[in-house]
Amino acid sequence: MTWPVMPIKSVAQVVTGNTPPKSDEENYGTDFPWVKPPELGETEPVVSTAESLSMQGAKRARLLPKDAVMVCCIGSIGRVGIAGTELATNQQINSAICGDALNPRFVMYWFMRTTEQLTAAANNAVVPILSKGNFEKLGIPVPPLSEQHRIVELLDQADALRRLRRTADDKVARILPALFLKMFGDPVANPMGWTVKPFDEAFRDTTAGNAKLQSKQFQESGAIAVIDQGQSQVAGYTDDESLLYKGEFPAVVFGDHTRIFKFVDHPFVLGADGVRVLTSKEGFNPLFAYWHCQMLDIPSAGYSRHFKFLKEKSFICPDEALQTNYATKAESFMAQLSALDDAAHDVEKLFSALMHKAFSGDLTAKWRQAHMQELLTEMQQQAKTLNLPTPKEIAA
Repeated sequence: MTWPVMPIKSVAQVVTGNTPPKSDEENYGTDFPWVKPPELGETEPVVSTAESLSMQGAKRARLLPKDAVMVCCIGSIGRVGIAGTELATNQQINSAICGDALNPRFVMYWFMRTTEQLTAAANNAVVPILSKGNFEKLGIPVPPLSEQHRIVELLDQADALRRLRRTADDKVARILPALFLKMFGDPVANPMGWTVKPFDEAFRDTTAGNAKLQSKQFQESGAIAVIDQGQSQVAGYTDDESLLYKGEFPAVVFGDHTRIFKFVDHPFVLGADGVRVLTSKEGFNPLFAYWHCQMLDIPSAGYSRHFKFLKEKSFICPDEALQTNYATKAESFMAQLSALDDAAHDVEKLFSALMHKAFSGDLTAKWRQAHMQELLTEMQQQAKTLNLPTPKEIAA
């Protein structure tokens, strides 16, 4: 069975958000959430945000109804979310207000799996931009609503299990920071009175002189891991040994734009730009130093560089025996975390495969056979509503 594919603008109203003038304080208040790209990326409906607007500001930003599907179209192309209440977005986000032919969560899942299509439709500027006009032209499949509902039902069930796994992982990830605080106290307040040293006495920057691999050159598998500044511990792989990091191990990799720290104790290649590699100096256990970095509050400067803020920080220097004790416990626990990460990666792969089956029609094939007569009637009505030719399945 073939689903009709329609331009988004023919089955949904597309709205581009806006930023109300900051000079007018009356634009900002507590009436409506104001969504920006970092607040997208989850399947749970968005009901609150870091910054909110007044009624006046929301109207200027263009108020959206509940269930509007939000897609980042400037910068982080393809980050998706769905409105859980009335809200507004900034100008980096195009939103689809679905018509009667679409289930909003079906549309949300569709955009989640079409990042490559969205990116391909964007321009090739330094900051990629998918214009409203090009966004509106993108094709979206429009199965009968009953089949959309069934697809959403199955994907929601799978996503619920996926989110439960994430919640468990998040709880586990909080154990080592809690142990750090118990053993050493808050490293900023330093209630235990440890010796304090500046950044330059705690770390050496070993970034210089190392080659960096561009993201388009990453492989899905290979002999050498590529470490970049993204969320994933390993961004990709390469087989080019000439690119290997030449400094000492273990190392702490810092994302200059993302503020993400990674502990690396094996050969690797640096990925793209915005990566700093640090090694701890005498008196600092490498694993203790890494978790000390994780405990720091580095202010966000957007997509600017953050290394300057890290260099301004001070570092407590407890007894080496105590640092080693913590490191031993951390090493054992991180091995367990690595196993959990591998399992989580497998869960994401399974969910991705399920998404592919959903939008190829395979996921609902048996359900469709059991409801064929009702579907044919619905497709006939749908064809009239959307002004489409009678589907072949009916015409036959």
